[in-house]
Amino acid sequence: MMENVQVGSPQVANGVVPVPPPLPGPTTSYNQKGLLMNGSPLRGYSCVSTATKDLWENLFDSGYKADVIINTDYDGIIYAHANILGIASPTMRGILKQSKCRGRRRSLSIRGVPPNAVKVFIRFLYSSCFEKVDMEDYVLHLLVLSHVFAVPRLKRECECQLEQGLLTIENVVDIFQLALLCDAPRLGLICHRMILRNFKAVSETEGWKIMKQSHPMLEKELLESMIDEENRQKERVRKLKDRKIYLQLYEAMEALVHICRDGCRTIGPYDKDFNEDQAPCNYAACKGLELLVRHFAGCKLRVPGKCIHCKRMWQLLELHSRLCADSSACGVPLCSNFKDRMKKQGKKDEIKWKILVEKLLRTKTIGGAPSFSRALSSHLR
Repeated sequence: MMENVQVGSPQVANGVVPVPPPLPGPTTSYNQKGLLMNGSPLRGYSCVSTATKDLWENLFDSGYKADVIINTDYDGIIYAHANILGIASPTMRGILKQSKCRGRRRSLSIRGVPPNAVKVFIRFLYSSCFEKVDMEDYVLHLLVLSHVFAVPRLKRECECQLEQGLLTIENVVDIFQLALLCDAPRLGLICHRMILRNFKAVSETEGWKIMKQSHPMLEKELLESMIDEENRQKERVRKLKDRKIYLQLYEAMEALVHICRDGCRTIGPYDKDFNEDQAPCNYAACKGLELLVRHFAGCKLRVPGKCIHCKRMWQLLELHSRLCADSSACGVPLCSNFKDRMKKQGKKDEIKWKILVEKLLRTKTIGGAPSFSRALSSHLR
């Protein structure tokens, strides 16, 4: 026992700290303001012992002074207490108010689900507890009961258990339909995504076949969703391919400036000296572009349209000129000539090139490149 110590006592005056009280035992849990229990904020302070939970369990199991009889399928009977049911479920409270008394007890019928599922449900109303094996066996029935009788705590718990492992290929169609009926949008979304990801396997299950007969409109909506998802996937693949092409063009533009202004290995400006032990080039596109430049320099069919390789080189030169901000500093041949040619180009060709340049600039942010920074800002205004 802790000794009584007054504030003005000699022990406090001498700096002696009183012995603190013992910590709570393992059967007691203290929860202060701001803490959470089952994902919900606690109101005030809570000191709930394991013995207290056992007390509620015993009250349910024994049915001591029960004033409600719950009738289930197969002539099952569960005894309960109206006050507890009414506090836990407003729906039950309304039903009990309207029900007729038989002697000193009121009656309530819960049919259409297994009697054991009803028992697990009523037990949860008393103690907020359930056995893992019971949840695995009756999770769908508990989801329906929690929705019908407006027990959001149990409903969230059922959704959580399904999301964390009880949702399978075999039952996803059934759970998807229940999620729609029980107003569980998050669970419905998870089921919908799972169906789309595993459509072939899901469409072969018994649940899908039953849904196809009983709810053909729902099957139609799922098929339409699958088609939309495939189209979105194709669109994503197409955009990725386009992005790859634009990145390659960007790298080619950088490599072209690098070759014409700084030189690379064995090719570059006429006044550039090359060392045999020169370090490898950092531009991946340089090697292919070097071969293209050499071909362009020696090709006898250099006229656009006559040689496919030369045509590609002409296109790269024109694309560079549309990106280049300073023709005098880039060192790329014919850059200023192409800029003059732009002024005489037709509107159709001008729009085509402008779209290409905008897509290229948006695909790769090249504001840091000295030759293209001003072109970037002008095109993206």
